[in-house]
Amino acid sequence: MKLKTLSTAIILATVPMTGAFAAAMDRSGQSIAAFLQPGNYFEAGISALDPDVSGQTNVTNQNTGDMAGDYYFPSAALKFQPTSKFSVGLIYDQPFGADAEYTSSTMFTSPTGNTKVEVDTQNLALIFGFQPTVNWNIYGGGVYQTVKGNVELQGTAYSGTASPSTGFAGYKANIGEDSATGWLAGVAYQIPEIALKASLTYRSEIEHSVNIQESSTGTNLAALPVPGLINLNANQGSTDITTPQSVNLDFQTGIMADTVAFANVRWVEWSKFAIRPYAFGRASAAIGPAVGQPNGFDLVAYSDDQISATVGVGRKLSEQWAGNVSVGWDSGAGNPVSTLGPTEGYWNVGLGLQFSPAPNYFIAGGVKYFWLGDAKAQSGAQFGTPNTVANFEDNDALAYGLKIGYRF
Repeated sequence: MKLKTLSTAIILATVPMTGAFAAAMDRSGQSIAAFLQPGNYFEAGISALDPDVSGQTNVTNQNTGDMAGDYYFPSAALKFQPTSKFSVGLIYDQPFGADAEYTSSTMFTSPTGNTKVEVDTQNLALIFGFQPTVNWNIYGGGVYQTVKGNVELQGTAYSGTASPSTGFAGYKANIGEDSATGWLAGVAYQIPEIALKASLTYRSEIEHSVNIQESSTGTNLAALPVPGLINLNANQGSTDITTPQSVNLDFQTGIMADTVAFANVRWVEWSKFAIRPYAFGRASAAIGPAVGQPNGFDLVAYSDDQISATVGVGRKLSEQWAGNVSVGWDSGAGNPVSTLGPTEGYWNVGLGLQFSPAPNYFIAGGVKYFWLGDAKAQSGAQFGTPNTVANFEDNDALAYGLKIGYRF
């Protein structure tokens, strides 16, 4: 059975979102597929997520309300094939992020504010590929990344009333935008006549050193014998934030006329990721021995690496229409989890549809429904212990995506 290369490439472009609601702060899935398209190629897309995440607090048994914010993230790619053996491309995406806020009157809110977090990253990858034969593609390049965010902790979950006496209610951290560089490398193998393509891509961790503006209105923090924690109105020291390394394995093959099966497996090393702002770290080191954390504790950390997988089938329905269906699974990054992102993995199903007015361009849309994994949530001071402050169960999310592609 043979499939035309162009038709196959179009079939597999019908789902414009991959990660959307993955473990920890994973969002885009960091796909390399656009760079592996034949010839000269451009695409631009946007994905939006509408999650519904709520739970019950342990001590007061209050409902937290929906604490997960809606968000969207764009992506774009441009690839040139100047010769049969060399290619170059640019890929832009927003690989990691967080958007959450507790607005109901619970252990995570206070008269002075709500517990909330917002983290945004942007990646721009410049990739060069070498194709020694029609079957092989060896590629690599540099990655420029920016990161920024802010965190605010409020309520009794952080004051000591319902959890270890950490006294971090009223703590705020503003992470100013910082940039750093990393790299990626990979290899792909294809047999165009049967629509077979496999690729393995590694992305390095990226190390940031940022100045975080910290402040606190917490009375317990003000009483600590740690200089500089009462009036945190100036940067006191740099904080290291390292976004994780990852590996993506992608595979597709024709299974009958105008039909392909595809799969993606992704690993992300979240177990080594942590954020411990400078002044927060000094305070946690002072408090730590009293709560069983002799070396202090992090603002955010994860215990496990993430593994996710998606499998599906795509089919060309006519000369202008194509579609696909997919099923996805994500392991999560450990349980208990941070109160700033209280879900553990997911299952999802997805549908994609594409319209191609002409052979060289298309418009694609897709939707995915997520069953989010139940999780027990804990504060940073409780990390590594069985202690928790809330349970989150029976949550879900809906993701939408739109993408355009053009071959020239």
